[in-house]
Amino acid sequence: MLITPHGGKLTQVRLLERVADKSRDTGSQVLPVSNETAATLTNLATGVLSPLKGFMIREDYQNVLDAMRLADDTPWTIPILLHVPSDFKPGAGDEIALTDRSGSVLAVLGFEERYKVSRKEYAEKVFGTTEESHPGVARIEGASETVIAGDLRVVFKPKLPFEEVTLTPTETRVLFRERGWKEIVAFQTRNAPHISHEYLQKTALSFADGIFVNPVIGKKKPGDFTDEVIVDAYKALIQNYYPVNSVVLSVLHYEMQYAGPREAIVHAVMRKNFGCTHIAIGRDHAGVGNYYKPYAAQEIFKEFPDLGITPLFFREFFHCKKCAGIANEKICPHGPDDRLNFSGTKLREIFSSGQRPPKEFMRPEVADAILSHSPAFVE
Repeated sequence: MLITPHGGKLTQVRLLERVADKSRDTGSQVLPVSNETAATLTNLATGVLSPLKGFMIREDYQNVLDAMRLADDTPWTIPILLHVPSDFKPGAGDEIALTDRSGSVLAVLGFEERYKVSRKEYAEKVFGTTEESHPGVARIEGASETVIAGDLRVVFKPKLPFEEVTLTPTETRVLFRERGWKEIVAFQTRNAPHISHEYLQKTALSFADGIFVNPVIGKKKPGDFTDEVIVDAYKALIQNYYPVNSVVLSVLHYEMQYAGPREAIVHAVMRKNFGCTHIAIGRDHAGVGNYYKPYAAQEIFKEFPDLGITPLFFREFFHCKKCAGIANEKICPHGPDDRLNFSGTKLREIFSSGQRPPKEFMRPEVADAILSHSPAFVE
């Protein structure tokens, strides 16, 4: 039997075929939303964000900021909000048509509440900083302080990139059952895989029934690998270096918040909803720059004994010349001069100059997949 979804069950919204007629009479107010919000709509509709059914009311929002829980005490650490212009004022009982920039209807929201949020309070509590050099802070500072809340009535199926590797929680749960998997380890990633990632995943696979590789697809910061590179690189790794039927690869359409510890909890919740029993949490999970302590995203799990998914904590791996293999500081006695660190910055330098990383750093098939793309990084 698979793990129970967060909150007890998958909260799925009625999902219909996309409305082709842009002039369709919705009988409601119309609100254009961003591509990132469109991805959130799909995640709400398919149960990725269970137990949420829509955008947070004020009570849930404030409780998440202050206590990292919904008002009913369910663990939740980052608000899910719908920002609107300050002059957008729906009335009681209104149904709001959420559209893309071309006017096609994406979803219908049952309006419940309109309120204001403090950008400063949000930044301090979610990101632990108000510095706008933090990409999450910059995003919230650029958003309206007015938000609306309510449950989704219906969502229309979007056209998503990478549909061939996009699975819903219902679909992954069926697949896990068909394969007879009971212990499933999730891997959150926003990078192309190097040897350290492979080592970590295979370490987990040695005691689990299978692993769920779930790369984040969507808006990222400059210098991150492009979505196409991440998907193709993982396909190359899985095809060439993993046992058949030991891995499920599925992308997650989601905007990274770079909220470090708080985001690690949300990442765990989403993978719990997909049916995973464990999630791998490494050094500086969901971090950016030097805003969080290296293992803060591991420490926060102590505050959530009722989370319902087990974190697996990993130290930072490196290649040790003397050990002649992958190691970390807990098992290797050798100093920095003998270590080849798996640095994202170093990877960017290597690929930007058209070179190939050494075999100790990355599988050649993965490097080939990356080099087949130009540009390989978000600009």
